[in-house]
Amino acid sequence: MTTVHAVVPDGIDDAARPSGGNAYDRRVLDGLREAGCTVREHPVAGDWPRPDREALAGLAAVLAEIPAGAVLLVDGLVASCSAEVLVEEAARLRLVVLVHLPLVTEDPAAAPEERRVLRSATAVLATSDWTRRRLVEAYALSDDRVHVARPGVDAAQLAPGSSTGASLLCVGAVSPLKGQATLAEALALVADLPWRCVLAGALHVAPDHVADVRARLAAAGVSHRVSFVGPLGKGPLERAYAAADLVVVPSRAETYGMVVTEALARGLPVLATRVGGIPEALGGHGDDVPGLLVPAEGPEPLAAALREWLGDADLRSRLRGRAVARRATLSPWSRTVADVARVLQQVSRD
Repeated sequence: MTTVHAVVPDGIDDAARPSGGNAYDRRVLDGLREAGCTVREHPVAGDWPRPDREALAGLAAVLAEIPAGAVLLVDGLVASCSAEVLVEEAARLRLVVLVHLPLVTEDPAAAPEERRVLRSATAVLATSDWTRRRLVEAYALSDDRVHVARPGVDAAQLAPGSSTGASLLCVGAVSPLKGQATLAEALALVADLPWRCVLAGALHVAPDHVADVRARLAAAGVSHRVSFVGPLGKGPLERAYAAADLVVVPSRAETYGMVVTEALARGLPVLATRVGGIPEALGGHGDDVPGLLVPAEGPEPLAAALREWLGDADLRSRLRGRAVARRATLSPWSRTVADVARVLQQVSRD
């Protein structure tokens, strides 16, 4: 394989709208180029995954220009809602769909369209074993057509941490799926303990949700202890990690959780909900888990774990040691690129 055509959302490089999916796409496409592959990117405008007729027509026009038999890699945000365009093109092109978050997980009503697309694809790439299992089970896909390419992580300096463990960091767009409302309620339940929390993530994705989170914090009298800093670039985000003691991931759904491995790359323990691929990203078993996993069932389990973390210095030390040990086992982005390249190469030969 020497050429791959890649369809991505047109905001893939928008610094004001960072996302794990966009970061993954950029690292993989750039990595394929560095490995000697010719990558032709086709950004498509639209409110994906809720496109209007104009967006779908634009996608169809892009695909019409791609030569028959070419390898076509399509981001799942675009693919999952474009059955009327992609299913027909799948007979002409070698379609590979990269699924970041299955719509069947977030919006079951959209599942029939996603099912049509994935069943028409030559191959499907998932970002975790959990996602692969979910897709195979939900859509009765053939095992040999669904592959895993987990996100990599860059090496980073160890965060120094503090003796109190009181500096909390939550990274992700402030939106219902990321669970900051639950975190706000959990923080209210531990208002008697010393802590400060930074919420680093886009504030325009779900403005009503942002207002709700702020209102919950205000009602609990803890607004002054929580900082909404918006999306952070590389340098500011690095400083936010360096200043943290614990990274909190209260998501309602995650296919992997790149924030988890970014924290571990800095030796930071993680407190997260036990959903999707998060346990896979966190790693460890039994007494080796480098963090705390809680059910995604309201604020009480999250608050109990925060109280345990803030009140037990020995626990903080143990989890910190496990995080540092897990750091040494994390996979680089080059491994992700190799996994994707292997699938594309196979598809090009079929």
